[in-house]
Amino acid sequence: MSTTTRGALSAVEQRGIEPVPNAERNGNPLQLFWVWFAANISILGLPLGATLVAFQFLNIWQALIVAAVGAAGSFAVVGVVSVAGRRGGAPSMTLSRAVFGTRGNAGPTLVALASRLGWETVNTTTGAFVLLSLFTIAFGTATDAKSVPVLTIVAIAIFELCTLLVSGLGHAAILVIQKWATWIFGALNVVVGVVLVATVDWSAVAAMPAGPITAVLAGIGVIAGGTGIGWANAGADMARYQKTSVRAGRLISASAAGAGIPLVLLIGLGALLTAGDDSLASASDPVAAIRELLPSWMAVPYLIAAFGGLLLSNHLSVYSAGLTTLTLGVRVPRVYAVALDVTVTFLGAIYFMLLADNFYGPFIGFISLLAIPITAWLGVFLVDMIKRRHYDPAALLDMTRKSAYWYRGGVEWRATAAWAVAIVAGYLLLANGLSSIGWIVTFVVAAAGYFALSGARD
Repeated sequence: MSTTTRGALSAVEQRGIEPVPNAERNGNPLQLFWVWFAANISILGLPLGATLVAFQFLNIWQALIVAAVGAAGSFAVVGVVSVAGRRGGAPSMTLSRAVFGTRGNAGPTLVALASRLGWETVNTTTGAFVLLSLFTIAFGTATDAKSVPVLTIVAIAIFELCTLLVSGLGHAAILVIQKWATWIFGALNVVVGVVLVATVDWSAVAAMPAGPITAVLAGIGVIAGGTGIGWANAGADMARYQKTSVRAGRLISASAAGAGIPLVLLIGLGALLTAGDDSLASASDPVAAIRELLPSWMAVPYLIAAFGGLLLSNHLSVYSAGLTTLTLGVRVPRVYAVALDVTVTFLGAIYFMLLADNFYGPFIGFISLLAIPITAWLGVFLVDMIKRRHYDPAALLDMTRKSAYWYRGGVEWRATAAWAVAIVAGYLLLANGLSSIGWIVTFVVAAAGYFALSGARD
């Protein structure tokens, strides 16, 4: 192990949300590729693919197209937000202060934090289910979480501890671990995937009818909301250490390819598995549902691969949540903010595993609800990126009236108004069963509204 690698795995990152000085920015796009690849080799891609067949009634070719457009396309947007990180050297939601104002940014930041905590709860719950399955194999314990509450809490605690150890160390450790763990857990996932392909009912796949175009659009929305859109407001968090000379196109392609490759494969496999049996799409425990498709000798390798993939995703999410918590104004060291977020998701996982009746239903509902305000934020933020070439480092951290980003009463009302109107439009369409175009309309209303209002000002 090199001296640099050992240092990355032992030193705790001291920087919070303050912009990274140019002298300390030596990152390259390949690092982002590994970060996003590792974060998306989770088994949660399989049930996402299952929904495309079971609920949207798409055939396999449509499902693959939806996966490519929804996953790789939405992570290309994450790459665009990464460009802002390269420009300003600060986390996404800290840079967002320049757009919405030091106080007005509180709304988008709360949504971003809710998104991160929600995904972490999903990861933690699923990771704990994985550990319960491993305990069953090793010790013969029950797999039903409610039957073994103490063991369930132990499983949750183990997953959270593993997360905290890496996320607490910070940026440099995440880069090293995400890269090398990708090879290990990626290889295990390939083996599991090959075995799962052998269980596919190919006659059922061939007989799948094509779904309507509205279902394709809805599917893209579900996949985008369940993949890149959920990460969009974290795009700059890792890119803030990128060299200022790195081209925007390389950041975008690294993000889209890094996440798109594993996601298209996993979502496509989930769609294939559901062609003859839709139980995966509605499983309360997706880990157990997938395990039942495998021969007994594959159980342990599968569960190890599943645990590793979920952990790699959670490392990055918790790191980002810690930065978002600091952006809200919580005055603690970054590592304490990480610990606070882990505590919240620990309690959330206990609720889903020991109290709630269903796990996957709330997951889909959570994706649909939060995708609207996040998409609206994206519309406003990206229009601002087109017009802006510079972020004032001092103003990003100054929460007083003297800040260049104070605007009126601490709020940039044009950006805030465009964001709010787009959210209302998106939720109205969602409430009326028009989810297939809700995410598109939300983005267009936010972007066009802010462009018009800011254009009138400028």
